[in-house]
Amino acid sequence: MDALDFKALSRLQQFGRDSWKNLGELLGITAQAAADRVHRLEQQGVVHGYAALVDPDAVGLHLTAFVGVSLERPKHRDAFLEHVLSLSEVQECHHVSGEDDYLLKVRCRSTSDLERVVGDDIRGIPGVVRIRTTIVLRTSKETVALPLVTGPVQG
Repeated sequence: MDALDFKALSRLQQFGRDSWKNLGELLGITAQAAADRVHRLEQQGVVHGYAALVDPDAVGLHLTAFVGVSLERPKHRDAFLEHVLSLSEVQECHHVSGEDDYLLKVRCRSTSDLERVVGDDIRGIPGVVRIRTTIVLRTSKETVALPLVTGPVQG
């Protein structure tokens, strides 16, 4: 990846629906060259896809919580992950170090929805021995944009 790739990625993170013409002008190349560059980044798996960023409150998802989950034994991981990945309320699932094995970001409509997700769906997974839930009161920053720096990618 070169400096133009990073510049293109930065623009796409902010304006994913921008025209090839505008992207090309920003990069100092033709619209076709910009399109070819982005298609190459997609083929390489650098760009996974495009999505609309929907305001959770606007669609009734007023509650965000972070849920720490501890498993009894590593042998329970596969079943846990299979179940968690099927829950639409779970927005993120991270295998972490520290007191918990996994940290989940959950979005739902209300505390009763959260109670169902945590109390029934997650607690019911075999091997789950501890759950710690933190409800978000206010979000000051949330972004999907990565902090890109121009330069060689370190492996």
